[in-house]
Amino acid sequence: QVQLVESGGGLVQSGGSLRLSCAPSERTLRSYDMGWFRQVPGKEREFVACISWGDSTFYSDSVKGRFTISRDDSRDNGKTTIYLRMNSLKPEDTAVYYCAAAPIGAGPRTPLYDQWGQGTQVTVSS
Repeated sequence: QVQLVESGGGLVQSGGSLRLSCAPSERTLRSYDMGWFRQVPGKEREFVACISWGDSTFYSDSVKGRFTISRDDSRDNGKTTIYLRMNSLKPEDTAVYYCAAAPIGAGPRTPLYDQWGQGTQVTVSS
């Protein structure tokens, strides 16, 4: 299994932007579909966005047009870092955001994501 470490969360005002990063602990060589999910207390974890092995992207309707998922492949160490650029943030985007990995072909199917980071808190004030 690959360990995933998220960073970039924080407090931002409504309308602001943040960029989350997800770094793997080892060489990934594009071996996974990667996704971002979020969760608020008392609710189920929600799919946000994913990027496939072939760079196809999918977004939830609630973030489409505001969030962008991307990946950066390092030629130096073979690691793929995943980013989630979040623009025009709203208070309802407040949640813990998780990075996750799934076998190639998973796409937006949440149950197939079986490797998770520890999460990073995003708080959007009104």
